[in-house]
Parts: sequence; structure tokens; C-alpha cells
Amino acid sequence: MVEFSAMMLQFEEKGEKTGWTYVEIPVDIAQQLKPGNRKAFRVKGYLDEFAVRGIALVPMGEGSFILPVNKSIRRQIGKEKGAVLLLRLTADDDFEIEIPAFLVECLNEDLEAAEFFYQLPKSHQNYYLNWINGAKTEATKSKRAAQMLNALASGLRFDEMMRVLKKERNERL
Repeated sequence: MVEFSAMMLQFEEKGEKTGWTYVEIPVDIAQQLKPGNRKAFRVKGYLDEFAVRGIALVPMGEGSFILPVNKSIRRQIGKEKGAVLLLRLTADDDFEIEIPAFLVECLNEDLEAAEFFYQLPKSHQNYYLNWINGAKTEATKSKRAAQMLNALASGLRFDEMMRVLKKERNERL
């Protein structure tokens, strides 16, 4: 397990990462976590005393990575951009997100969507699954599953689908 302190930062203008709150993971620490790796990978451990599992480290070039700190985690640790975190991390090589049974059935019925979904990298599949699993009600899960299937059938990755949904929401207002 690697232990270090880092300040939470936030991207101003950075393409799809605009507005993200994150912690920089320097090259030497990334190499301790997963030697020789330059691709995204998952970690587990603690942010301060808050336990995390399956969080993706995103490569930023030159061997450095970032660890995104989403709103839910920031709320639970009670910190925002500019705060310093104590990170204790290790690679999470056995992390798997389960596909809910109802979603497997939906994918089995829509072969075009299923083909696209299973061709996506695991990390991109997990964006969709986390989004659906994060819904608080069954109605919201069903709505998100339908949106996911429509997006997949159109060949949209998660980030592309979210941009389309945001644009549609803004047009309705």
C-alpha cells in the first residue's frame, strides 16, 4: 500500500474532464501501484478514513495519473477543491462490477446494443453500470437502462450519451 498526501484540484477547461475534481498521482507513486503500466487501472484503499474500491486512475501522459474525486465522495469526506487528502492506495486487480440481471435480459433482447456494449473497454462498461446502479428508485433504473440501450444501439459511449442527454434537457428548458 502506498501512502501520500495530495491536494484536491479542479480542471477549468479540459475537454470532457472540465469541472472534474481530482488528485494528481505522480509517476513514481503510479509506478509503485502498478509498475510499467501506462493505462487506466483501478485502486482501492482510503481517502483520509473513507474506504474506496474500484476507483479508476486515469492516465494524463508522461506516466502521471489522476484520481477523480466525485461529488458523492467529496460529501462523505467533507472536503472540496483545495483541501489536502491522505491517500492510502493499492491496485485493485480483482474489481468487477456485476451486470444486473434485468440489464442482461435487456442486452440479450437488443443484440446491436449488446454487441457494442461488450466491445467497450471494461472501464467504459462500468461507467454505464455505475450510473444505472446509482439510481435510487426502480423507475429511475428502468429509465436509465432504456437510455443506455438507445445510446448503445446508436454506437454512443457513456460520455457521448451524457452530452446528448444534457443537450436534450437544455432544449426542453
